[in-house]
Order: sequence, then C-alpha cells, then structure tokens
Amino acid sequence: MTDTHADDAAAPNPDGGSGARSEARWLERGVALRAFFYVFGTHVFAGFVYLLFFLGEHAKK
Repeated sequence: MTDTHADDAAAPNPDGGSGARSEARWLERGVALRAFFYVFGTHVFAGFVYLLFFLGEHAKK
C-alpha cells in the first residue's frame, strides 16, 4: 500500500517545482527576511539609545 499524501507531495506543480519544496523554500525565505528585519531593527534601536546617551552626556548643564 502506498501513502497518497506522500505521492501528492512528490507530484510536480504546473510551475515546475514540487509543492512541498516550493512551500519550504518560501517559508525559509520568510524566516530569513524576518530575521534580517529583527537584527536590523535591533541595531537601529540600539543606535537610537546610544545617540540619546551621547546627546545627554554632551548637553549643556
């Protein structure tokens, strides 16, 4: 007996790739993009906090 779900996952899509592979690639791209924005956003926030401390230290008191 064969598993029909396994056969469906290996069946090619009209766009040329298998469904499971194209979905996994799309998910990997989404995770990588999200990680990039999290790292980028964290650095921007850290730079802003650093700027606040720098300006506070050099403020005329």
